[in-house]
Amino acid sequence: GVVYYANYLVYFEVARTTALAELGHPYWEMEAQGLLIPVLRAHCEYMRPARYGDTLVVRTRRARLGRARIRFEYTILRDGEEAPLATGFTEHAFVSREGRPLRPPAALMALFPEE
Repeated sequence: GVVYYANYLVYFEVARTTALAELGHPYWEMEAQGLLIPVLRAHCEYMRPARYGDTLVVRTRRARLGRARIRFEYTILRDGEEAPLATGFTEHAFVSREGRPLRPPAALMALFPEE
């Protein structure tokens, strides 16, 4: 009855792609333009278990880590509760389809406050 630990990384992915789309930069459009943001680091701290049937809320915060790296921070909550079930982050670099580092568009970086 407990959510499998690796699913939290999937929740991070869904939150990240949703946040980018809501900010006007859907990831699928970025990929179509040849701009990828692979995960360099991922971390999750588990505090309390989510259970099957729970409605979860993922809060996402954005930060800039230099000129071409970004970070998303996540807090996973059970709907209606304030105590986190898990927290974590993912860090990303901007690269081309060939894996070469790219400088991201200024308009996109403006969405990520400097940490």
